[in-house]
Amino acid sequence: MTRSRLAPGAGIVTVPGAAPVLRTSGGEFLRIDTGGVTGEALVRRLAGEEAPGGELPGEEPQTAELDRLVEAFESGGHAVSAPPRAPLAGRTVHVLGDPLLTGPVARCAGAEGAEVQPITPNKVAELVRTTPDHRTEGRLAVVWCLDSPVPDGLWDVADRLPDRRIAWLRCHREGSHAWTEPLAAAAGDVTSRHVRLRRLAATAAHRELAAYWAGHRTPDTGPHPTAASAALIAALLTADLIAWAEAEAEAEAEAEGVGVSGAGRQPAGLPARRRLRRIDLRDLTFTEHPVLPVPDVAPLPAPAPAGTRSRSDTAGARP
Repeated sequence: MTRSRLAPGAGIVTVPGAAPVLRTSGGEFLRIDTGGVTGEALVRRLAGEEAPGGELPGEEPQTAELDRLVEAFESGGHAVSAPPRAPLAGRTVHVLGDPLLTGPVARCAGAEGAEVQPITPNKVAELVRTTPDHRTEGRLAVVWCLDSPVPDGLWDVADRLPDRRIAWLRCHREGSHAWTEPLAAAAGDVTSRHVRLRRLAATAAHRELAAYWAGHRTPDTGPHPTAASAALIAALLTADLIAWAEAEAEAEAEAEGVGVSGAGRQPAGLPARRRLRRIDLRDLTFTEHPVLPVPDVAPLPAPAPAGTRSRSDTAGARP
């Protein structure tokens, strides 16, 4: 017989002389109305302290009232009947870039259940060109990590991955700062082009920044990511992948009309798809900055050929 256990992160606090209290996985304390069930029986049931025959030691077989109480724990997401799946289980994460960053990213994503595969820039372009497979929509991600500024045009093709429902996540280094850009997972999300435009618009040194990106700079003096800073960057990128996977799982469950444990949980900071991070490699601190996509604008009209006038120029002219 399958029995429910407390969900990971949840626990029951037995206050001396008082009724037991639930500490949720989010850190809240909730009073438990046990009704006719003893606190000891509830704790033993949810802690899995069962005799070989399936009954709790020193207790009669479980009552319907205890079963209803456990069901209430399950419906609230505080108890589970099976071990929870790893957050990235069923997702494929393609990784490419500089090994000192891609190695930690691959290990972190794999530890969270992802199937991690290496990929090349040509294969990324192939993903963009191929016909979308509806069976893999919302289940593929590409993570591209650079230990340098992004060369002009390098990520232009990859910026089209979200149009194919392939998650697109990236990071790069500029001097002593590493940047993790917002995860893009659908058309209209923030791409690397949007980040560049927003950063240029936000600084008075936009000409200098554009020249820096274009390669008009002295040779790189580092600092390159260390084991500690690379692990931090990988952990932050993996957190963004988990946020993407949870959002996709919630959308899939809603489409099927079923609930998801943890659905509706509010992120602690900015949403992953609107969050630009700057990591200082010197002291391992980071800041978060909101960023929005840049809407498309109508192109400027083509200049009129020499010797001709536009309609507006001739509106008041006489023949």
